[in-house]
This record gives sequence, C-alpha cells and structure tokens, in this order.
Amino acid sequence: MSSTVVMINLLGAVALLLFGLAQVKDGVSQAFGAKLKIGLATGTSSGPRSFFSGLIATIALQSSTATALMTASFVERELIKPRMAQIVLLGANVGTAITAWIVAAGLEWLSPLAVLVGVILLRDSSSARQGGGKALVGIGLMLLSLHLLSAATEPMRSSPALMAFVALLDNAWPVALIFSAMIAFVSSSSLAAVVLILSLASAGVLSTGLIIVLVLGANLGGAVPPVLASLSGPASVRRVTLGNLIVRGAGCVLVLPLADYGAELLTILPLTPTKLPVDAHLAFNVFLAALAWPFSRAVSGIMKSLIADDEAAEFGPKYLDEQELSTPVVALASATREVLGIGDLVERMLVRTADSFDRYNPSRLQEVSLLEGRVDLLQQEVKLYLSKLGRTGLNIEDSGRSAAIIDYAINLEHIGDILEKSLVPEIAKKGTQGLQFSEEGHAEVKTLFELTQENIRIAQTIFVTRDFNLARRMMELKVEVRKMEKQSAAKHLARLRDGRADSMRTSSLHLDILRDLKRINAHIVAPAHPILDESGLLIESRLRSAS
Repeated sequence: MSSTVVMINLLGAVALLLFGLAQVKDGVSQAFGAKLKIGLATGTSSGPRSFFSGLIATIALQSSTATALMTASFVERELIKPRMAQIVLLGANVGTAITAWIVAAGLEWLSPLAVLVGVILLRDSSSARQGGGKALVGIGLMLLSLHLLSAATEPMRSSPALMAFVALLDNAWPVALIFSAMIAFVSSSSLAAVVLILSLASAGVLSTGLIIVLVLGANLGGAVPPVLASLSGPASVRRVTLGNLIVRGAGCVLVLPLADYGAELLTILPLTPTKLPVDAHLAFNVFLAALAWPFSRAVSGIMKSLIADDEAAEFGPKYLDEQELSTPVVALASATREVLGIGDLVERMLVRTADSFDRYNPSRLQEVSLLEGRVDLLQQEVKLYLSKLGRTGLNIEDSGRSAAIIDYAINLEHIGDILEKSLVPEIAKKGTQGLQFSEEGHAEVKTLFELTQENIRIAQTIFVTRDFNLARRMMELKVEVRKMEKQSAAKHLARLRDGRADSMRTSSLHLDILRDLKRINAHIVAPAHPILDESGLLIESRLRSAS
C-alpha cells in the first residue's frame, strides 16, 4: 500500500474520531447541558466536590477544553472561587484520561449498536432523547475510528521512513514532546492525540520511553486551546486557563527527565503493552492532580499577580448597535446578548446577598447597590433600543421576540429592586444587630437561596434556547418554591409556639426574607411563560371552575 493511501486512511480515521467527539459534546449539551452547568457551578463548595465535578463534566462532554471554558466563565461571574477552579481543571484532566482509557478498552464491536440506537433516538420528538441519540452516534463513530486507526497503522510496521522518523524522535525527546503537543493543539483534543499514539504503539514502532514523552506532549498541547480561546476574555477567565497550562507544563518538565524510570516501572507492572499510552496518560494526570492540589491556592495567587485586573469597564451597553436596527434578526440577537448580561449581573447580586446571609459581609452588600444601578441603566437602554426597532416595522415572530426580551429585562430589573431595597436591608439588619437564626431556620432560608440561584441559571438558558422541557420544569420549580416558602413559614411558627428565643428574635426577618425570595422566583419564571403559552398549557386563572 502506498504511503499516500496510508496517510489518507490515517487522517480520515483521526477526522472521524474528532467528528465523533464533537457529536458526543453536542449531544450531551443538548440533553443535559443545563444540568451540567448547574452541577458544575454548585458542586464546588469543597476541594473533593470541585475535583469530581470537573471529572464528571469532562467525561460527559468528552472535552476538557469545554469544561475549562465553562469553569472560567463561572469564575468571571464569581460562582466559583479561583482556587476551586484550578481543582476543577485537575479533575477535568483526569476525566479526559479516563475517557481515553475507556475508549481503548476494546469495545469496537459496540460501534454498530451505538449508532443504531442513536439513530433511533434521533427520530424521537424529545429534545433530550435526540441529544442522547446524537451522543450515542458520536460514541459509535469514535469506536469505529479506533478500528480504522488500527487498520491504517498496520502497514507502518514495515515502513522504513516511519522507523527513521521514530528513531529521530527517540533520540530527541524534547522534539518528540513538542511534536505531540502540536498534534494535540491542531486537533484541539489531547484525547485524539493519545488515541493516535495508542494506534502507533499497537503497531509496535514506539519504545516505552517515547510513549511517555508523546503522552506528556499531548497533555501539554491539550491545555493550549482554552488559553487561546480566553485571550479576549476578562482577567479572571485568563487566570484560570493559563494556570491550568502552567500546571500541566510544570508537570511535563518534572516528569520528562524521569521518563526512562517511568518506562521501566510500566514494563514491570502487569499492564497490557498495547494499552501503555492510555495507562501512562491516566497515571500522569492522577500524579499531577495529587501533586498540584495542595498548591491550588498558590497557583491562583500567582495567576493574580501575573495577570492584572481589568480596568473599570463602562457601565453602558456592550452589544446595542444602532446600525443593526435595519436588520431585525441581528438587532434582536444583540438585545438578547445584552439582556443575558443583565441576568448575569442579577445573578451576581443574588450570590453576594446569599453569601452575606450566610456570613455577614458589609462590603459585599454595598456592591449589590452598585450592580443594581447598572441593571437599571441597561434594562432602560434595552427598552429604548427595541422601541426604536419596533418603529421599523416587525413581522409577528420578531415582534413577539422583542416583547419577550423586554418582558424578561423588566423582570430582571424588578428582581434587582427586591434585592437592593428589601433583601439587602433585611440581611444588613441581621448582621448589624447580631441576630442569629435558629439552626433549622438558617438551613431553610439558605436552601431557598440556593434554589433561587439555580432557577435564575435555568431561566437564562430558557431565555436563549426556548427549550420547552426546561420551561415546563421551571414552572414546576415555581410550585416547589411556593411549597418550600409555606413549609418554612409553618415550621418557623411552630418554633415560635415552642418558645424558641432565637426564632422569636428573628421572626419578622425570617418571614420577610422568605416572602422576598418567593417574589424573586415569581419574576425568574418569566421566560417560561411565552413558551408554555404558545403550547396552550397556561390558563388565565388559578380559580377552579364553578362546575
């Protein structure tokens, strides 16, 4: 077989692997995207939870790059602390290694079955099942690509050119590391690079030491795409992705001189020779996680000193361009982006308020007022912008979307008002007067705060995707919030009847905070209304009919 045909087969198999990875990522995002984001944002209260959140998210998305960028965006919105973000990415690195190990487990025979089941699910009307079907098709294609890679590398065993090239790399490990890093960078996937190394190793043309070096390069190259993708982002985002690159680079520098010893260790252990690349990949990332975890706080501190804070940004709108008014579709997309930014500001206000309830912090509460001023300004600008757009004459669909954007912006502004004018003074009173809720009461209010934060993240997703299932879930959560508020109020009154002194001192505060969180959730549900109304699932009144 000619070398040209071999290269075409090899590159085609790699392309199929990358396409399968993209299908899995898109399918999982479609089926579980909101849940993954919420789980990642809320699962970082401790080091172990942060690590496993990153690991699980990466195994689901088949992309440590996607996990890194998602985590960095949460750091920007102050939903994840920088130190915890570094631990999340350590978990993401291990998740990628576990994925490679699973892919290499010899399950190629499942490929036709995965594609068959996936295609069946793609024909379902449910968006979640369609996403699951797309993910299964992607998994089937990934497994098929392994078979094709194995077949494509078979002729390489007797290739003098390849043997000369491998010999060159074997005598110049830094060059081999850079070469492998370039492959991972170009493919935007360390997994793809490791699978390619796996195929070459199975052909018996790589020494054990060279395998380790190539795996190190794949890890290094896989950390570069998130850094490039975040270059135009805020400082908090760039710190996370660059920190991950520096940690991986330090690990490679540390392990590279010891590759010979690692090769000897791998040959002693009872491991399958053909699976050495994925074993080395997993071992390196577990070793790196154990080594870097204790220094995660130091890494985030170093990143803060390396990358200066952004200059104070103007409070005005970022995306409302008057020139786009002549193209309604573009103008509506820009208004949507602006309102999403308002939602992010409101979420930050809610996070600061909840944190201050848990542990009183006057400076955090003062920031709420500043953020509320920005929310007021931006929602006013959005309304003016869309009123100008309405004068150009919109079709029914665009007019309905414009109304939905304005309605959501107004509801977000109302949430900001409730936070600033009602909740903040209540929590400030709790802090300044040294009032302590009962242990049960504190837990009840904190749970409702956490549910409210989760709801606003779901609302942001619904506002963009107009997903029917999420909208229906949002309406169910509204009922759940109402029940939680009633149950907490009833339990609080029961504690009052029992003569609990702590409950007596905080009685009005407890009930007022519950009421305000209930009001906020009533505004949060706004994006779900037009979606369910179009489906005929909403009724005008809660009153039962006389019959």
